[in-house]
Amino acid sequence: MKATARFLAAAGVLALLATTPPAGAATPMLLPDLRQAPVGCSGGWRGNPVDCKDWDVCMVTDVNAPNAPCVTTGDIKAVRLRFTSSEENVGDGPLLFYAHRDSALFPKMSVRQAFQNGEHGSIPDSYAAAQRSSGTSAYYEPAPAHMHWHLLNFERFQLRTLGGNAVVSDRKNGFCLGDRYGVADAVTLEHRVHEDDQPEAKLHQFLIYNMCEHQHPEATDVTEGISVGSGDDYRYDVDFQWLDITSVASGVYDVVNTVNPDRTLTESNYDNDSSSIAVSIQWPGKAAGTPSRITAPPVVRLLRSCPGTATCSA
Repeated sequence: MKATARFLAAAGVLALLATTPPAGAATPMLLPDLRQAPVGCSGGWRGNPVDCKDWDVCMVTDVNAPNAPCVTTGDIKAVRLRFTSSEENVGDGPLLFYAHRDSALFPKMSVRQAFQNGEHGSIPDSYAAAQRSSGTSAYYEPAPAHMHWHLLNFERFQLRTLGGNAVVSDRKNGFCLGDRYGVADAVTLEHRVHEDDQPEAKLHQFLIYNMCEHQHPEATDVTEGISVGSGDDYRYDVDFQWLDITSVASGVYDVVNTVNPDRTLTESNYDNDSSSIAVSIQWPGKAAGTPSRITAPPVVRLLRSCPGTATCSA
């Protein structure tokens, strides 16, 4: 889990463009496979996802604060449905990014997705080396609300109707990726990280403690990613880990979490990039919609959890 800090000076977020392994590589690349863990479950959850408790309904008085305290009284301005989101790498190779800018005078960094070369093969150790692996670039943009560098568009949240239409979308700033927990089925992964002298093991040790140059807005290089058999989780009480349901009518909806939503990251399998939960939202007094003055939140009930799919209520 990473510390989300409110700000100091310009840090950044990463906006992704498409990346692909180099064509005609002599040795096959070991690609990552990103899996969206069950919505509202803590990292590495091993039980029934319906029993996950990492979500809540939060009334706030300050709509501009990304992590405003939850209140029960006062001048309620918004109601947020908060939930934990976890993304896991269950592929054959690490998800790995190197970002670089020549000087802190430049507000953006170029970044490349790197790929491991063959089983226990070489892993690019810098932006320049990764350039030979990916052949394309993305960039960082200023994000003054945070104290470390963030990967933009890595994960998206939506509240959808039974027909699949988006009612509310997230306001997420981005992610600082690292190996925050071990996935529940790591023992079944052929290329999971072992504690030895292999390149992927050394990378794993770095990513366990990776904070994406926390409190270093002047940084010119940033490394982030997720090793095979590890996951990265953002708890429900972290900045922007919510959907604003203030204006949502009573009814049944899907809360959909999707990693790599634009498929700008290269991975071996895109079929497990979404997970969802079906929820019932009911405003007090069986009202059809939001009251003119909010004094109590709507009752939100978890109906079912649907790991691995973007539809649940249907």
